[in-house]
Amino acid sequence: MALIYLLLFAAPQLLLYLYLRERLPLSARRWLTLVFVVFNIPWGIVAVRMFSGSLWGISRVPYIAPWIAWQFLGWIFCGLICLYLLGKGAVWLVQKVRGKRYAVSGEPEQPDRAPLTAHRAPLSRRQFLARATYAYGAIGVGFSAYGIWSAERLPSITHRTLIFPDLPPALNGLRIAHLSDVHAGIHMSEEKMREIVKQTNALGADLIVQTGDMIDISQSYIPDYVRAFRDLQAPLGVVTVLGNHDRYTGQDAVIRGVKDAGQVFVKNGVHVIERGGAALALVGIDDPRNWRADDPQDEDLEEALRLTPPAKDAFRILLAHRPGAFDGAAPRAIPLTLAGHIHGGQFYLPVVGWSPGRLITKYVMGHFQNGSSQLYVSRGIGVVGVPLRVFVPPEIGLFELRRG
Repeated sequence: MALIYLLLFAAPQLLLYLYLRERLPLSARRWLTLVFVVFNIPWGIVAVRMFSGSLWGISRVPYIAPWIAWQFLGWIFCGLICLYLLGKGAVWLVQKVRGKRYAVSGEPEQPDRAPLTAHRAPLSRRQFLARATYAYGAIGVGFSAYGIWSAERLPSITHRTLIFPDLPPALNGLRIAHLSDVHAGIHMSEEKMREIVKQTNALGADLIVQTGDMIDISQSYIPDYVRAFRDLQAPLGVVTVLGNHDRYTGQDAVIRGVKDAGQVFVKNGVHVIERGGAALALVGIDDPRNWRADDPQDEDLEEALRLTPPAKDAFRILLAHRPGAFDGAAPRAIPLTLAGHIHGGQFYLPVVGWSPGRLITKYVMGHFQNGSSQLYVSRGIGVVGVPLRVFVPPEIGLFELRRG
């Protein structure tokens, strides 16, 4: 499987190289070879990590994002070339059909146009491919630079008011800060985490929740997380559930770290908070042990709800790492589900409205509603694999609950 993934990622560059090598002028071929060799050297590093089973772990060469972006853009470039060739074929076909129509009808053919000057001459195929190659390289560098900057910056704050007809009056106006997917690790330093904690505390939320993936693979980053996040504070506390990367790290060690940071940890259970005589039930479920797309996690939900006060006695909020749990929460009339996991795909095409996260779930990011149940999927704070976020900035959610 690792070999298949590697070939899929690397194939566009080989195809492009072979295609351009036959079509570019001889003087440009040497530079073409040099450019492609240099830009593909990092795939040796990726191959070693992939076959050693540590692709998403610690690396001494973390900034391979530009080369990953280069490979993805290879597919886009191949697609543009195909569109160009299809367009040329369509023009040729139309011209052939028009020529035959004139011949059959006996109409005189269209007079020849004036000869093209040097300024009006169409691009040759070699000129087009050469310019497209330069544009492709420039776009790759630009996207990579922007993606790294976006991943490295502090999260943006998403303010949203959520309306619930059955919200107890005492909970009206409750403000909840939602953090997800911090991924303390090689791309998330203790200094940056301290800035994120300071940023969250400044929001003045009544309650803070975390929906998993606090640590990225290695237990060596847990102390950094604890030192930074022990300063995270809210009047009603900080409540946390685990994500899949916390399990990869070692869930027992992560749970100890969460508790050392002063947070309340919930696993297939509930943490009940009282405010003004009203009860708020924070239902927390574990990350599933499978890779089923949009797993509703029925068993985890049933186990947690057995310990949860009835809906008439407490307003329920589900904390889950994977957003597929919403498919289990909505039929059970849980008013609000907060989740993360997808990071918005870390790459988003605004005009098309598509993200690679769509390959994993229908709930990539943002707000969703099913009947009286609502879901918010965080874009997350950290990154996985490569420090790259293209049109998917990190975020902290600040939600105000309102009765209406």
